[in-house]
Amino acid sequence: MSLQAYQKAAQRSETPRDAEYRLFGQVTRALMDAAEVDPSDLQTRMEALDWNRRVWSALAADCAVPENGLPHALRAQIISISIWVSRHTSAVMRHNESIQPLVEVNKAIMQGLAGRAEAA
Repeated sequence: MSLQAYQKAAQRSETPRDAEYRLFGQVTRALMDAAEVDPSDLQTRMEALDWNRRVWSALAADCAVPENGLPHALRAQIISISIWVSRHTSAVMRHNESIQPLVEVNKAIMQGLAGRAEAA
């Protein structure tokens, strides 16, 4: 079986929670790599930061839809985290803050996604 066929089969059997976990893993790895690159490599840093901000913005937009099935309190928490991510990202881009808190937040979300998947 080719790698592409395997990847397609894996994606078809993936639950939404698995897909979210995988996405957070990818964007978090990009943030970790961006934190390690030479400070002059602005493209790598900005691309990772922008990608992470877009992920969180999409989550917030999804949580703002009245038809979203998550509990209201959880939706509000996700929106609040998204707002913080946006503000912190701007500070990182201005070189006033570290990328590390963004990594830690994403890792905490991944732990929650993994924990729920195990409980289900």
